[in-house]
Amino acid sequence: MPNWPPDPNKRPDDLENHPVSSQQMSPNQPSGQEWRLIEKTLLASVEEQRRSRRWSIFFKLLTFGYILLLFLMIGRSCTKEAPTGLDGIDTSKPHLAVVELQGTISNGDVANAYDINKALTKAFENKNSKAVALEINSPGGSPVQSDEIWQTMINLRQEYPNKKLYAVIGDIGASGAYYIASAADEIYVNPSSLVGSIGVIMPSYNIEGLMDKVGVEDRTITAGEYKDILSLSRPLTDYEEQHVEKVLANTHKHFINAVKEGRGDRLKNPEDNKLFSGLFWTGEQSIALGLADKTGSIASLEKELKLDNVVNYTPMDPFQLFMDRFAVKLGAGVGTSINLDVLPQEDGNVQMR
Repeated sequence: MPNWPPDPNKRPDDLENHPVSSQQMSPNQPSGQEWRLIEKTLLASVEEQRRSRRWSIFFKLLTFGYILLLFLMIGRSCTKEAPTGLDGIDTSKPHLAVVELQGTISNGDVANAYDINKALTKAFENKNSKAVALEINSPGGSPVQSDEIWQTMINLRQEYPNKKLYAVIGDIGASGAYYIASAADEIYVNPSSLVGSIGVIMPSYNIEGLMDKVGVEDRTITAGEYKDILSLSRPLTDYEEQHVEKVLANTHKHFINAVKEGRGDRLKNPEDNKLFSGLFWTGEQSIALGLADKTGSIASLEKELKLDNVVNYTPMDPFQLFMDRFAVKLGAGVGTSINLDVLPQEDGNVQMR
C-alpha cells in the first residue's frame, strides 16, 4: 500500500479525473455568495435588536426618573411644616392670614366645613397673624356645612376679640356662602360681585307624563306612607307639599337668624327691601342694603391694615401644589361665567341658594 496514509491535501485520482459539476452539487447547499448574504442579514437583525434594547432601557430609566421626581416633590409638599404666602414668606413674620372658600359648599368638595374650620383655627392661633380674611367665591351649597363654618367663625371671634375676621367676596358670595360671610366682623365686596340669595331650595320634578309616553312604569315599593314623597313619577299631594314647605321654612329661619345675628343693625329695612326673599344684588347694592360694608379685595385689605405679607392657610392637595409649582393649570377653561343654578344637586338634598 504505497499510497498509505493518503495525503489530505491531494484529491483522489477519481475526483481529479472526474470533477463534480455544479449540477451534481446538493441543491440545498448554499454557495459562498448566499452565505455572505445570510450572514449580513443575521448581523443586521442582531444589531437592530441591540438598538431596540438600548432605547427600551433608556425610556424605562427616563420614566423611573420622572416618577421618582414626582414622589419627591409630593413628599416635600406633604412634609411642609408651615403655610407660606405666594412670595414664600413664612408665618414667623406679621401677616394677613387668608383662607379661601371656593366653589360648592359640600362635605365632599374642597369647600367643606372640616378643612375650612381647621384652616381658620390655625390662622387665629398663630400669634403673628394680625387679622384673618376668608376669601369667598361660592354660590352656596349645604346648609349644614355652612352653619358649621359660621359657628366656628363666631366662636373664634369670641376667643380672639383683638383679631378681626374679614369676609372678602369675589365674583359671588350667595346663599350658603353669604350665610358664612355674615359671621365676619366686616364684609368686603367688589362693586360687581353677586351677593345675597338668602333662601332655601329643594328641587323636585314630575315626569309622570313623559313616562306614560315612553311606556315606563314605576314599580317603586315603599314601607312608610310618605317615603316616596319626592318621587319623579307622581305629583305631590297637598299634605306633602305643605310638609316640604314647613321643612324649608324652618331651614330658612335658621339662615335668617344667623344673618341677623352676624349683621345686626347694619341691615337696612330687611322686610321692605326683601332681604330674606332669595333675591341677590350687586356688591354696590349690597353695601347700600347693609348686606356688606365696603368695597375692597385682599390686596386693598392688606394695604389698609398696613401689612406687607399675606399667608394662605387654605388646605391644599399635595399633587395640586406640585402641579402649581410648575405653573400647570389642569382643566382650566376659557372665560368666566356666573350662574346661580349650575351646581349639581341630588334629589331630596336641600341646597341654599
